[in-house]
Order: sequence, then structure tokens, then C-alpha cells
Amino acid sequence: MSNAAIILAAGLGTRMRSTRAKALHPIAGRPMLAHLLEAVTQVFDRVVIVVGPDMPALEALVAPHAAVVQHERLGTGHAALQAAALLEGAASATVLYADNPLVTVPTLRRLRATAERVSLALLAMRPADPGRYGRVIADATGQVSRIVEFADANEAERAVGLCNAGVVSAPAADLVRWLRAVRNDNSAGEYYLTDIVALAAAEGARIEAVEAPEHELRGINTRAELADAEADVQRKLRAAAMAEGATLVQPESVVFAHDTKLGRDVLVGPNVVFAPGVVVEDEVEIRAFSHLEGCVVRRGALIGPFARLRPGTIIERYAHVGNFVELKAAVLGEGAKANHLSYLGDAEIGAGANIGAGTITCNYDGVNKHRTEIGAGAFIGSNTALVAPVRVGARALVAAGSVITEDVPDDAMAIARGRQANKPGRGFRGKGGKR
Repeated sequence: MSNAAIILAAGLGTRMRSTRAKALHPIAGRPMLAHLLEAVTQVFDRVVIVVGPDMPALEALVAPHAAVVQHERLGTGHAALQAAALLEGAASATVLYADNPLVTVPTLRRLRATAERVSLALLAMRPADPGRYGRVIADATGQVSRIVEFADANEAERAVGLCNAGVVSAPAADLVRWLRAVRNDNSAGEYYLTDIVALAAAEGARIEAVEAPEHELRGINTRAELADAEADVQRKLRAAAMAEGATLVQPESVVFAHDTKLGRDVLVGPNVVFAPGVVVEDEVEIRAFSHLEGCVVRRGALIGPFARLRPGTIIERYAHVGNFVELKAAVLGEGAKANHLSYLGDAEIGAGANIGAGTITCNYDGVNKHRTEIGAGAFIGSNTALVAPVRVGARALVAAGSVITEDVPDDAMAIARGRQANKPGRGFRGKGGKR
């Protein structure tokens, strides 16, 4: 029999003032729900996601996991109950929240282990500011008797530091039975998942809380809370990168994606941004204010400052990408250099080639993209426009200021610019620019 996880993801993000489903808001470059799914799928055999109506993007994200629609948003208990039909054959069920995306695998495993020996297990935390969290009331043996919402708590109960995180785990059949017994006789007229604690306690069930750190369990309901979660994740990613042998000159200024991979002896300058899909090999230097996304940087390359590497780019070993150079879907060959003020899109640049300042590949004709090929050892003069599709041969030289529209053979020199004409006496005469 399997162990199922139910993830409640029907939230609209109302307090975020957003038209995007709350679960789709990103942390470290991917939706918060994707963070939770990565952890959950390592612990549970089956995953069911409860979504709201008209959430196709969310349903696409969770595939191939099962999704069930909560057509009426009548509370967390009602949402969890929508998954009941998909729990057939499950030994246990755990209910989690898409807006608690940072729960870790070890915490989920501790929750499952506890749930296997008691009737109902729940996650709890001791936040620095308990604020308006519901309080978990337990005796000296750890038996939880109830959860008291802040508004209903007396002074003694509000002094309790153990707070409810909302996550519960129980035998699947018991969970469904308790959910069906939940009532909505409260001021909001909603069915609350946490009411199952009182129902289980009334049956004499053993209920225990599993404590986890606040940064794992806090909910994300506002833009400010989203920013706090981003900061927590970034601190973790920076620490991991440095522990693996990368140097961050100013760690707090570097932004990572969830999947950034840095090799050993990589040096990262201040204010570098890694968007998703970046792999950097050993001994690379990435200078300040560079932005990398969907690219591979091979060993010993030098990037930046102020460089932009866009998706599909490969920088080969010991190549140089300088300031204000942008590459997109391009390969910069081993030892090749593009040091200043250039755009290289849809291009293949051979080993040892030199790209002069101001060079661009004109890769888009308004309808289609076309590729540019530059051979090994070629020299492209400054302010050159290469109108694709075009090939510059190995060891070829293109004169500065040229517009290249035809292939250049190997070892040839190409000049494609208007002839200079000097007009005697037509310059400025005298002082003040008078003619």
C-alpha cells in the first residue's frame, strides 16, 4: 500500500494582489509548488494536487501527478476532502500546502515516521514572533489535545510558543473520515483542516507534533513573505556554493537559481545573477554585474564584467567574454575572445577567433533566425555587421566597419564598406566653427 501526499494549491494569491496562482510565484527561479514537489516526491509514493478552477498553468506544472479541482473554495478541510476519491489503496495520507514550499525531505521523513506510530501527526514550529499563529496545546507526554486559534486563545494559551503549521499526517481512511465530520459553524463558514485534531482527540487518538524550523514552515501569502523566503533560499544556495569550493567576493549580492551549478575555484564577483539552467566548470572567473541564463561555461573561461549569456550559449575552455557583450544560442570556441560591446546571436565561433568591439551578428530577418559561422583563428574587425546566414572562414580577416553579406573563404581578407573620400576645403574654417 502506498503513502500519499495531498498538496493544497487552489489559492488565488489575493493578498499578493496578483492574477497569477499563488503556487506559481517563483523562488530562486522556479514556482514555489515545484520546490515542494521536489521534496515530496522523494518521500511519498503518490501525490495528489488540489487546484482551483481555471488553473491550466498549474495543472501543466504538476503533471504527471494527479490533479483534482476544488470548484468552490470552502476552506482547507473542504479542499483536502476533494482528494478522497484518489486515495484508494493508500495506507496513509499527508496534507501539505503549496504556500509552504520549503519543507525539507528530512522533516517530511520525520513526520512520516511519527505518523506510523501514532494516530495523527502534525508539523509545528516555534517562530521568533508567534504573532497570530494557532497554538498547539500539548501535555508533558507530547499528546496534543487541541489547536487554539489566536483569536480564541486566552492569555495562558497565547504564551505557548509551539505554533501550528497546518500540515497533518494520518492513516488515509481515518483522515477521510475526520474530514467528512468537519463542520463549518464558524464566522467564515469554512471547513478547516485543523478541526480534525479536536475530532481525533475526542476519539482518544494519540496525536503528536513534529517540530521543524520556522524557515521551513512559514506560509507565503504576501509579496513581503515571498521576499523573505527568497532571502532564506539565497542564503542557503550561497553557503552551498562556497562549501563546494566557489569564491563569492560579495556573497550577499550574488543571486542564484535553484539549479545553478558552480565548479571548484570559480570566482564570482559582486552583483552577478544566475538565472535557471547555468553550469559553470572549474576555474572560471565571472566578473561583476554579469547575467547568465541557460548556458554552459567551460573550464578557465573569463566572463564580464557586465556580460550577458542567454539561453543556448556555450563558452568553451579559456574563452573570454568582455564588458557589454551579449551571446544568445552561440558557441564561443576554445580560447576565442569577444571583449567589448558585441552581440553574437545564433553563432558558431571557432577556437582562437577574435571578435572586435561593436561586432554584431544580424541573425533575424523579421521572420526567421539565421546562423553565423566564424572559423578558427578568424579576426573580425571592430564595428562589423555579419548578415546571416553567412560564413567567415578559418584565419580570415574582416576589415573594421564592414557589412558582410557573403561568405568569406578561409585565409581571405574581406572589406565591405564605402570608399573614403576627402573633400579639400570643406572642413571647418577658423575659430568658432565658421566656414
